[in-house]
Amino acid sequence: MRALPRRPEVRLTELGFGAAQGGNLYRATTDEEFASAVDTAWEAGVRYYDTAPHYGLGLSERRLGAALRHRPRDEYVVSTKVGRLLVPSPQDAHLRDSDGFDVPASHRRVWDFSRDGVLRSIEASLDRTGLDRIDIVYLHDPDDHWEWAVSEAVPALVDLRDQGVVGAIGAGMNQSEMLARLVREADVDVMMCAGRYTLLEQGAADDLLPAAESRGVGVVIAGVYNSGLLSRDRPPADAVYNYQQAPAELIERARRIATVCETYGVTLPQAALAFVRRHPAVVSTVVGVRNTSQVVEAVRRSEAVVAEELWDALAAAGLLATAP
Repeated sequence: MRALPRRPEVRLTELGFGAAQGGNLYRATTDEEFASAVDTAWEAGVRYYDTAPHYGLGLSERRLGAALRHRPRDEYVVSTKVGRLLVPSPQDAHLRDSDGFDVPASHRRVWDFSRDGVLRSIEASLDRTGLDRIDIVYLHDPDDHWEWAVSEAVPALVDLRDQGVVGAIGAGMNQSEMLARLVREADVDVMMCAGRYTLLEQGAADDLLPAAESRGVGVVIAGVYNSGLLSRDRPPADAVYNYQQAPAELIERARRIATVCETYGVTLPQAALAFVRRHPAVVSTVVGVRNTSQVVEAVRRSEAVVAEELWDALAAAGLLATAP
């Protein structure tokens, strides 16, 4: 396990459990499937679990809390997020959520990075999970609300952390530039960066990761497969990148990377997981999983031994900016 440099009492396993699928991301998942996935992850030693109110309009938080509630509380870490309040919308309950989750549209998401919004969001998350505390709280996608988030949400989270209400604070985004700025300008502990530091692209290596390393801020990498492009041994023609159909040139690049990986006896997904963990600022890698078989596969991939020479070979082929 890796401790957060600024908050050593918060320790994350190298592999984290991403619970968006527990909110019925893209398609329905049963309570039994998700509970079994958590059980399997626990048995494999996974002790870091990430969720958010956004995931299934609270369904992910409810399911994750139910699956963890009977386990020793000091043995696992849970992170959730603030910035989107869930407001009841009973008039739309007969409709389906339009934000990618297969759930009734019984609530609507309302952006709120105010101090009151942060407090209400955390209270609601505690109620949905049934847990006694949240270990890590991230600002969730404050891309279009920077001033609001920095002026109100961050100070609120700092106060809650300093009071011992939460263990660590930070932000989770699909970009690295704002995360790097937050590291440089705010009193934060951990950043979640999705998709911007992967075997395919390393933009975060230019801003977020050096800033985090210099200031002792941990980085959790999510979206390690770039939404799916790196999730198969050989990327198919209909591979997804950034939640959309991948451009042909990126599919070809991913296939070239896969070919080099094969010569070193590892698959593309195995190399994708191993690559991001090499950076000293990275404290965990969160992989989204839906059921037991996906957990087993994620654990198997994370345990693969990858030859050091692979990174030099990828760099020499022009497929990696520099060997880490």
